Amino acid sequence: METKVWSLAERPERVAAVLGMADSWPEVVLHDLVGNSHYGRIPAEFPEYVLFAEDEGGEVVAHAFSVPFALDVEGRGALPARGWDQVLAWAFSDLRSGTRTDTVSAISVVVAPQVQGGGLSARMLGAMRDQARAHGFTEVVAPVRPSAKHLEPRTPIEEYAHRVRPDGLPYDPWMRVHARAGATVERVAPASMTVVGSLEMWRGWTGLPFDTEGDVEVPGALVPVRCEPERDLAVYVEPNVWMRHAL
Repeated sequence: METKVWSLAERPERVAAVLGMADSWPEVVLHDLVGNSHYGRIPAEFPEYVLFAEDEGGEVVAHAFSVPFALDVEGRGALPARGWDQVLAWAFSDLRSGTRTDTVSAISVVVAPQVQGGGLSARMLGAMRDQARAHGFTEVVAPVRPSAKHLEPRTPIEEYAHRVRPDGLPYDPWMRVHARAGATVERVAPASMTVVGSLEMWRGWTGLPFDTEGDVEVPGALVPVRCEPERDLAVYVEPNVWMRHAL
């Protein structure tokens, strides 16, 4: 399939098509308050860091979001344990304060379901790297959401993140795409995303009973959700894996 990649800074009229593209995010990640507060602001406030691919018919079939932020400043320095949530908060805080940025973080690479498996994710990741380089950055970091971790939610993330195949590449398919692009594993982000809700909310999101205390395995979740009926509360704390791309 022939595609052309643009940024929203170049094609601002395509914002609705980008935001309206079908995706395959699991339900569990759609209720992270930090993400919901910041993700939708990226096209308006960082349009040059929103890339999208159009097919021959002009349909948007993939997009990649990233944000610039300051890592080498007092109080930061290390990639944060709170991963995706924290880097979003830092990026918009730095934008508001006028802080000089030194790093680009990947936020998402999404490929429309009907064209998945055709190598578009790798192409969009490469375009993101190229865009960061063109803006003068020397590295891209990514709080990677391992794409196959949901198949073994009770495996410790530290074990999973460092599992490799006989050829030395990561076991996880999405981590492997990053590694082939030149990234290395930096560290685990144990609390990259947090979803908190009442038991009724979780029943609506998942169709599961959520009536027994303990860990509940939810389709698409990378780790079990903690259910506490006495508090009418369930909490999902998602780990991601920080990977670093030198440009």
